[in-house]
Amino acid sequence: METFQNNLKVRQVHLKSRRLKSIANNYQLYLFLLPTLLYFAIFAYWPMYGVIIAFKDFSVTKGILGSPWAGFEHFERFFTSYNFKEVVGNTLGLSVLGLIVTFPLPIVLALMLNQVSNLRFKKFVQTTVYAPFFISTVVLSGMILVFLSPTGIINQAIVHLTGNDPILFMSKPEYFKAIYILSDVWQATGFSAIVYLAALAGVNPEIHEAAIVDGATKWQRILNVDLPSIMPTAIILLILAVGNVMGVGFEKAYLLQTPMNLPSSEIISTYVYKVGLKQSQYSFSAAVGLFNSVINLVLLLAVNKAAKKLSNTSLF
Repeated sequence: METFQNNLKVRQVHLKSRRLKSIANNYQLYLFLLPTLLYFAIFAYWPMYGVIIAFKDFSVTKGILGSPWAGFEHFERFFTSYNFKEVVGNTLGLSVLGLIVTFPLPIVLALMLNQVSNLRFKKFVQTTVYAPFFISTVVLSGMILVFLSPTGIINQAIVHLTGNDPILFMSKPEYFKAIYILSDVWQATGFSAIVYLAALAGVNPEIHEAAIVDGATKWQRILNVDLPSIMPTAIILLILAVGNVMGVGFEKAYLLQTPMNLPSSEIISTYVYKVGLKQSQYSFSAAVGLFNSVINLVLLLAVNKAAKKLSNTSLF
């Protein structure tokens, strides 16, 4: 027994020395990795210490450690609040509908662009659909408000073509989700297609040549060669998208909010901003934000496990 334990210790020491030797031989790679590790350690993991205020009655004068514990009081307050269903429902509605609409479009666009043989036309289309991504959220929101105002170009077209009165798009809650999602489609579809175009560029041309020899049509090659080749990439991006399903962007939702469309535009991120920063309810807003993050984590783990089981493709 002692001999076995001694052999095990010797083996562990040997493995440890091999690891250290490997690190020493490739220290340049670890130096390149160091800034990224420091970034996440300082700006992503260290601030997690402040999450404990979600379980305390935080006081600025007493600090995080000096504030009294409140347990799950703030979580219970959020779950029983009158607008809990509205805020969570709006967040889920925007996220799920946005995912359903926006996720397949970059795949379709990439498959279409991959079939274009005229390089000039292809570059023109790519530049045209990529450009909106570089417009800032503030500018985009301003454009939406101007175009959809009673005197904007959209309402002017409605008045001239139909003779009806202008539609107050930004004052009607039923229009908010469509406006938000369609603006996302216009802004992000082209840029999101880059990943799929890169995956398609890695497809072996010999596979297409063999399919053409076998008599496959262009549509059949798309379905049986191109689409399967980008499926692993699509699954990874879908896992990441579902893992952020509760993380609807704050900026655009807040900038497009009006008192009239608030029943549809109030989401968790805007609610946390108003309660936490404007009303200085730091503990309560931290509890709401933590609830949001936990839901995202659970969804990420669940979808990752399902994807691994169904397709053998996953993040981890």
